[in-house]
Amino acid sequence: MVKKLKVYKNFNVSKKFHKSIILIGNFDGLHIGHQKLFNIAKKYKVKRKLKIGVITFDPIPKMFFNPKFKNYRISNFKQKLEILQSYNIDFVVNKKFDKKFSKTKYTNFIRNVLYKKIKPEYIFVSNNFRFGNRREGDVNSLKKFEKKYNYQVINPSPLKKNLEIVSSTLIRKYLTKGKIKTANKYLKRNWSIEGIVKVGRKLGRTIGFPTCNLDIGDYIIAKPGVYAVKVKIHKSSKKFYGIANLGYRPTFNQKKILLEVNIFNFSKNIYNKKLKVEFISFIRDEKKFKNIDQLKKQIDKDILVSKKELK
Repeated sequence: MVKKLKVYKNFNVSKKFHKSIILIGNFDGLHIGHQKLFNIAKKYKVKRKLKIGVITFDPIPKMFFNPKFKNYRISNFKQKLEILQSYNIDFVVNKKFDKKFSKTKYTNFIRNVLYKKIKPEYIFVSNNFRFGNRREGDVNSLKKFEKKYNYQVINPSPLKKNLEIVSSTLIRKYLTKGKIKTANKYLKRNWSIEGIVKVGRKLGRTIGFPTCNLDIGDYIIAKPGVYAVKVKIHKSSKKFYGIANLGYRPTFNQKKILLEVNIFNFSKNIYNKKLKVEFISFIRDEKKFKNIDQLKKQIDKDILVSKKELK
């Protein structure tokens, strides 16, 4: 049985978590590059009989500094926690990233946070890790204080696939290009959006294709278009197959991005229920149709393609 993960909102962790292995980063998406870091940390944990903790930030600093990055996340915090729980991590510090914290000098972060409060034995970071006011701190900054503050920095070489460094930025690029299968391969799971089913204009119902409407919140906007999807309803173990339109519904002159999901062979009322929508395959670009009949014929074709992809 996997033990419950302890989550802190500040750096005042229990003494039992001092002298642990600490991984610091945003870990958005927890892709195979992150997984490499965690797998190395697990080996240290077993060999040295230590606990593992994660320090992460909310919002992602780039979202804090750049309001235009409203839709940026690969996964939300709940999803991140679920994945970390599956890695058998002992504790997580989810620090609110705000104006005051952003002005922390990197030397103060090392001394006042890491040394005085966390007291790590090992610190795992990626090569591109930056921290402190104006991002002045980096891996070398951490290494400079190793002996003084009794920790050791571990920064493994980045994971490369097809001559590209696997990163959250790379996965966002694949998602925005509709290359969902490549993104899923680098995530080692299906990329998914979780949201509450909202009451919409019920346009799908009027043309014979009822949909569940989800606001995508601050998730990255994948390429607008039609996708083959798998759907899980909260507190249900069953997975359903379906087709989803992520976009602006140009045929109906809509302006706001929306995720609409048609679940195959399903007719229950699930308004206000939480759904997890897993993206399996990109079917086609979103387009504007001359009339509703054209749209209906295209949806019929899309469903056939989607069912083949989901076999």
